[in-house]
Amino acid sequence: MNIILLAIIVITCITSYIGFQKPEVFEKYKFEVGAIQRRKEYIRLLSAGFLHADFMHLFFNMLTLYFFAPIALYGFHVYGFLIIYFGSMILGNVFCLYHYRNVPSYSAIGASGGVSGVLFAAVALAPKELEINFLPGYLFGALYFGYSVYMMLNPKQWDNLGHAAHLGGAFFGLVYAIIIYPELAMQNALYIGIMALPLIYLAYQIFVNKKIG
Repeated sequence: MNIILLAIIVITCITSYIGFQKPEVFEKYKFEVGAIQRRKEYIRLLSAGFLHADFMHLFFNMLTLYFFAPIALYGFHVYGFLIIYFGSMILGNVFCLYHYRNVPSYSAIGASGGVSGVLFAAVALAPKELEINFLPGYLFGALYFGYSVYMMLNPKQWDNLGHAAHLGGAFFGLVYAIIIYPELAMQNALYIGIMALPLIYLAYQIFVNKKIG
C-alpha cells in the first residue's frame, strides 16, 4: 500500500475514534452551516472529512478509498491524488454549504466527498474497462449521480446521507481527470457524457428552475 494512502487511512481512523470518544471534539470540527457562516470556522470544510458517525460509516469510506485510490495514484501520481482527495472533500462541503445555506442547523461528517472524487477520477480513466458491482464504470457513475441528484432534489425524512457533498466531490474528481487527460476524455466522451447526464439535469434545476436555494 502506498505510504500516503496508508497515512490518510490511519489518520482518519484515529481522528474518527477520537470523535467517537470525545463529543466536544466531534462538535467542534464537524461540518455545520451555522458555525461556518456566522463564526467563519472554515476549517470545518476540511476537518469534517476526518470524522465519522460510527465504525460502519468509517469502514465503508476507508474500504472504498482502499480499492480505488491505487488507480488514482497510478494515473495521477501522489500530488494529483492528494489534489483530488482534498479538493473533492472541500468542494463537496462547499456545495453542501451552498445547498443548505438557509438551514444553519444542518451538520454532516465523513470522508465521502473525497472518496467520491477519487472513485470518479478513477472511473474517468477507464469508464468502459473499470467495473464496479458488475457494472461498467460509466454506467455505475450515471446511476450514482442520478440517485444522488434525485435524493438531493427530493429529500426524504429517513435519508441521512450527504448527497450534496457526494456530488460536489465526484464532480471535482471527474473534472480534474478530464483536465489532466483531455485526449483520453475525448476518446471516452460518449461514456463520460452518459455518466454526466444527471449533473447536467442538476445544473438545469439550479440555474434555470432555481429549485435549489
